[in-house]
Amino acid sequence: MAAPKKVEQITNMDADFAQWFTDVVTRAELISYSGAKGFFVLRPYGYAIWENIQNFLDRRFKDYGHENVSMPLLIPESLLQKEKDHVEGFAPECAWVTFGGGEELEERLCIRPTSETLFCDHWAQTVHSWRDLPKLYNQWCSVLRWEKTTRPFLRHREFLWQEGHTLHATEEEAIAETERMLEVYAETYTTQLAMPVIRGLKTDKEKFAGAERTYTIESMMHDGKALQACTSHYFGDGFARAFNITFTDKNNQQSYPFQTSWGLSTRSIGGLIMTHGDDNGLVLPPRVAPVQVVVIPVAAHKPGVLDAANELWQRLKNAGIRTKVDDSDNSPGWKFSEHEMRGVPLRIELGPRDIEASKCVAVRRVDGEKVEIPLTELEARIPALLDEIHDLMYAKALKHLNENIFTATTLDETRDIITTRGGFIKTMWCGDAACEVRMKDDAGVSSRCIPFEQEHIADTCPVCGKSADKMVVWGVAY
Repeated sequence: MAAPKKVEQITNMDADFAQWFTDVVTRAELISYSGAKGFFVLRPYGYAIWENIQNFLDRRFKDYGHENVSMPLLIPESLLQKEKDHVEGFAPECAWVTFGGGEELEERLCIRPTSETLFCDHWAQTVHSWRDLPKLYNQWCSVLRWEKTTRPFLRHREFLWQEGHTLHATEEEAIAETERMLEVYAETYTTQLAMPVIRGLKTDKEKFAGAERTYTIESMMHDGKALQACTSHYFGDGFARAFNITFTDKNNQQSYPFQTSWGLSTRSIGGLIMTHGDDNGLVLPPRVAPVQVVVIPVAAHKPGVLDAANELWQRLKNAGIRTKVDDSDNSPGWKFSEHEMRGVPLRIELGPRDIEASKCVAVRRVDGEKVEIPLTELEARIPALLDEIHDLMYAKALKHLNENIFTATTLDETRDIITTRGGFIKTMWCGDAACEVRMKDDAGVSSRCIPFEQEHIADTCPVCGKSADKMVVWGVAY
């Protein structure tokens, strides 16, 4: 007999995954819908997750010498038009300001969908010599892309992100930077979000508009679909030439610098929800959870219980653990269900008998396992338990990923796998864009990446039968 649902407002994930996701993000108070279609309110609990991701990334960026800057919100149309491929790639998603102060503007202003052109315009004015390089900049901001279909966290018309932009004297330095930042993102997903990822290159069809190469990390959700977790782009000197950014090199010659950009957004929160959540709601990785430990006083009306709970809270807070005490007048059972639904990694139950025995009971959200902890060992055991929870969540997600990656050697086999089992499919590929399009049209899958870790599955492309030397991971993407 199945266990009863603890939160009736949340749809069973295997019955309707899309509705489950919407139920979770609204019931857990991560997001609210706003009055403007496609725009969302990121509520305090959801924003706190973003802050924890942001804090980790910001430290890592600064470890590599990056500096934070702030660029304008609006881009003159003439500026956007300077890089042809870039503007064509973003044209369908652009929103424009045509009036200001009640008067029609002489030139339309685009609300930034990304900021490459703004950085280029700035660098054209400020970079003159090899001594000015490299430029290692990052911006924390929101951007606007006029998506036709929107979903909380996954596709917003306005969303929060960071966008790194760098300028280098040599191609080698720029490529190394692009690859380095992809590794920072992979580190963020694995060590903070407990999400395994596949690293690779995008095909030319899927790469960023204006880029020479786009590096990506791809992750798999509970329903087997792919989420592009983040990307890192190498631009070569194309933008520099378009914007006439030049510098005098060490040989006293005029040269064009080489450029990169890279970004991670609040879509990452959608990814961790769909990777770790269950039918009772969120399951948050401890290192980004707004509350890592919630203390629940049991029989709180009895003398000394609330005082002991608050003392425990203070000790954990002093140990650097994000902790709260739920001293509301709701029943302990209600509190257990509420904080489970909100994904708090660890619950501590403390009642009169526990106090008498100088212990508490810790309950892990990920699997419900209960652990008795002597109060004298609290500061040592709780951080270790949180690390165990992270490792368990990562191992569980990795097992799901590995069990849902399949191999195919023909188009029919690819179609059959995606229809009956879903997940990711590995095939060889000849490199012809026409075969990539046919995989999409006939099998319903898009190329996720050309993985760095290559395998030789077969000698030929599953679509055209020609010789193939690249392995591609395919999937249905959000």
